[in-house]
Amino acid sequence: MGTPRILLTNDDGIESVGFRALYDALDEFADVTAVAPAEDKSAVGRAMSHEVDVVEHELGYAIHGTPADCTVAGLEALCPSVDMVVAGCNKGANLGAYVLGRSGTVSAAVEAAFFDVPAMAFSLYVPGGTGDWRDKATDPKDYREATNAASYLAEHALDAGVFEQADYLNVNAPMPADDPAEMVVTAPSTLYDMTAQHENSTVHLVDRVWERMRDGDIPDPDGTDRRAIVDGKISVSPLTAPHTTHHHESLDALAETYRSN
Repeated sequence: MGTPRILLTNDDGIESVGFRALYDALDEFADVTAVAPAEDKSAVGRAMSHEVDVVEHELGYAIHGTPADCTVAGLEALCPSVDMVVAGCNKGANLGAYVLGRSGTVSAAVEAAFFDVPAMAFSLYVPGGTGDWRDKATDPKDYREATNAASYLAEHALDAGVFEQADYLNVNAPMPADDPAEMVVTAPSTLYDMTAQHENSTVHLVDRVWERMRDGDIPDPDGTDRRAIVDGKISVSPLTAPHTTHHHESLDALAETYRSN
């Protein structure tokens, strides 16, 4: 393949550090067009608008809408002749089966899959600890593991036939360490540890997984995305869209007797 044509989007917004770091890395070998939210649209899932305002940007286009809006607007109207959609780099990991539907970053890649366009979502795991994690990863160099992985996969995954079996890749990378991180193929972790506490007129919703990751208290086995990240590796999960279904004899029986009740 010649110079790959990439539609680059995200959910943190077109001005985010991680987005620019990924744009600059891909721009070294690809024809990259940004079609990204004008402002932060994190955790909106696959929310879709009826119409969106578009503003030209030095990197491409800023969309006053969601990541899924960006994918549809890009593939249908703004840059329809691309080889791949790349989303990221998100500040904060997108790990676990339960997170996939919440993440705007991942949802942008899922939306591309419905167009039969190969897609990849990239996120950076920013550990907790002292201080607010949202105040970290402010330097493009902090995204080095993610951008290196993105460049490698964007250059090689298509020719290697990866997307003959997967619709999109969900990639999570650690913060840089002394040695380059290893890349491993994973499946989304199934641990779910959401809690809720009712206090006065408020219900507090807390995802305890992040605290458990910080303490190393996770049961996730080798081969899962969360275990890979805790071990300092780059996690690559090959995934499909739409959701798969299986034959259920018990449901068949219920459907057959529906009108007789």
